[in-house]
Amino acid sequence: MNSYRVAGAPITWGVSEVPGWGFSMPPTRVLAEMGAIGLTATELGPPGYLPAHAPQLRQLLAAHQLQLVAGFLAVVLHEPGRRAASLAEVQRVAAMLSAAGAEILVLAAALQTAGYDRHPSLSDAAWSALAASLRLCEQIASEHGLGLAFHPHAGTAVEKSEEVSKLLETTNVHLCLDTGHLHIGGVDPAQLARDAGARVRHVHLKDIDAGLALRVRAGDISYGAAVRAGLYRPLGQGDLDLRAVLDELDGSGYEGWFVLEQDTALEADPAPGEGPIRSARQSLEFFRGLHGAEHKRQEETA
Repeated sequence: MNSYRVAGAPITWGVSEVPGWGFSMPPTRVLAEMGAIGLTATELGPPGYLPAHAPQLRQLLAAHQLQLVAGFLAVVLHEPGRRAASLAEVQRVAAMLSAAGAEILVLAAALQTAGYDRHPSLSDAAWSALAASLRLCEQIASEHGLGLAFHPHAGTAVEKSEEVSKLLETTNVHLCLDTGHLHIGGVDPAQLARDAGARVRHVHLKDIDAGLALRVRAGDISYGAAVRAGLYRPLGQGDLDLRAVLDELDGSGYEGWFVLEQDTALEADPAPGEGPIRSARQSLEFFRGLHGAEHKRQEETA
């Protein structure tokens, strides 16, 4: 039985890298609320949200008894003319994450658009360039003592089921298995956990409103509008079979982090004790319940 390692993420508190996303709660409140519900680790959040200077970041996190586990970065990887600038950004972020004590660089293949609402398909040449860029990014992460986990993500170059399959076939990159984004792209996250096996290096655990996800996939509603309409739900209150995902990951020997995410967009600063903290607490309690139920089941069958 795995002893699950669980972390939070600022996006659950409405903090996003997308311009105009919504009200951004101050870091001190977000980190304090993470600690208040019992989290002891977090991802970094968008560039500029938490301090970029590693000693200052370590000090801030320590004040809230949190550790840093990973950071997410979306850069253009499929255009050779953009490769040097993208690799420089990967180098910068990897160095900072390593110095701050993180384990994983989570990387997505950005398109040249703001936000996550458009999705043109890549040409064969662009796929080759993406694969070459990923090999270089893996080297950079390794040089800084980090693992690299590639994140299939709505509105990026790798979103749909056929794109995820092509990524697995044409590269050896490890994955960030994000249950919500995979479902939006038409991928069964439990099946991918089974198929990818040991290539799953990091997990973003989300629950989702399947009806809204279908509308995003069909292009009937934008990704941002769907998030505002309640696309993501507290764990256990959506339509995903998260128990099946955990079973597949347990079966492959997964020992990485589970980052509990419920992407949210806020209009204003919530009242004390209200807002994202309520949903985050529900998700953490549900996740711990899954863990406890599995532990009991294994004891009964031993």
